[in-house]
Amino acid sequence: MNKKDIFALVVRHSREVIPELEDHEFKPGDRLADLGANSVDRADIIMMTMEALSLRVPRVELFGAKNIGELVNVFYEKLQSA
Repeated sequence: MNKKDIFALVVRHSREVIPELEDHEFKPGDRLADLGANSVDRADIIMMTMEALSLRVPRVELFGAKNIGELVNVFYEKLQSA
């Protein structure tokens, strides 16, 4: 799975959790908090994405991601080392 596919997963899960984002054009620099995702929403999006990727990543390793693009990079790196 490449970064584009992972980005698409994050976008899909973001739209599932926050239906108001259905028409939003996501960009890698978007921050979930700025898009209206509260901490529970963000946790749901991350968990759904990890499940779809069959990944187990300690949450502390995800704290450094400042936007969707950086989150995708973390997921991608974890997939490569899995």
